[in-house]
Amino acid sequence: MSTEAAVEPATSVAADSSEHYTFQLSDNVIREKVTFKNRYGIELTGDLYIPKNTGNAPLPALAISGPFGAVKEQSSGLYANQMAERGFAVLAFDPSYTGESGGEPRNVASPDINTEDFSAAVDFLGIQKNIDRDKIGIIGICGFAGFALNAVAVDKRVKAVATTSMYDMSRINAKGYFDATTPEQRTEMLEQMSLQRWEDAENGSYAPSSNNLPEKLQGDEPQFVKEYFDYYKTPRGFHSRSLNSNSAWTATTPISFMNMPLLTYIKEISLRPILIIAGENAHSLYLSEDAFKAAAEPKELVVIPDAVHVDLYDRIEVIPFDKLETFFNEHLK
Repeated sequence: MSTEAAVEPATSVAADSSEHYTFQLSDNVIREKVTFKNRYGIELTGDLYIPKNTGNAPLPALAISGPFGAVKEQSSGLYANQMAERGFAVLAFDPSYTGESGGEPRNVASPDINTEDFSAAVDFLGIQKNIDRDKIGIIGICGFAGFALNAVAVDKRVKAVATTSMYDMSRINAKGYFDATTPEQRTEMLEQMSLQRWEDAENGSYAPSSNNLPEKLQGDEPQFVKEYFDYYKTPRGFHSRSLNSNSAWTATTPISFMNMPLLTYIKEISLRPILIIAGENAHSLYLSEDAFKAAAEPKELVVIPDAVHVDLYDRIEVIPFDKLETFFNEHLK
């Protein structure tokens, strides 16, 4: 069965003009709200950004999602807006179980389903008449950078992939920051989540994690928590549907990540190119460096001087959009 026959036609609906976005839509870009389904039947919602006055030639396209716990009105939409200005059709989407996308229960993440979300976005892009299905790339931000790399390893339709401020969510959940989790701590975490499943089953609902951002900083938090707070909890990046702004993941969300490594097959992205971008002062820099080491050629690591992790969420003067434009123009052909 062909890909085109297997994919249900996408539904397009008018974007809500009253919707809050954390950035200004470019005068040179059209934004349209769309819906499409992934392979598990979950309906995803995204915003399709199209450059104005492009003529009749099919456009190269990008699928973008992230950060982990964010929505399309935040970083992924900002990236999409910038890349559409540069001539790409760009789909920024809410992952399954979050934002305006479907899936129950809410605020759950999955190494498999969130990887599939990227391929479903490629399905959608590839059946649009104004898009060249042979020129599709992916950008993953923060935790969705790991899903992006995992998706491209298996989805050979994608011609190039870029990541910014990459998190490997399976590694972070399984081993902690800088792999500091001991085997004893891992066992204790799994025991706690296993018991939580009985509580959830008895209650008929899923308890939220206690590891969400505080409503107010006390001053003694780790620097990266302060940086997350400065984005998600302030007018800079707050959005009511973003669980990092206004909620938390379910307490049992880490279970599947703890024994399903995302980057096992990263070498199979080759010979398609990888661009990995990270901040010099980002607490997550080591994750980008290790992914770069594990990947096969062609690959490139770009470290942005003085930048921290969240600078690559929305600091337009810091994010190397010209580099992203050059990278995809070169490789989406």
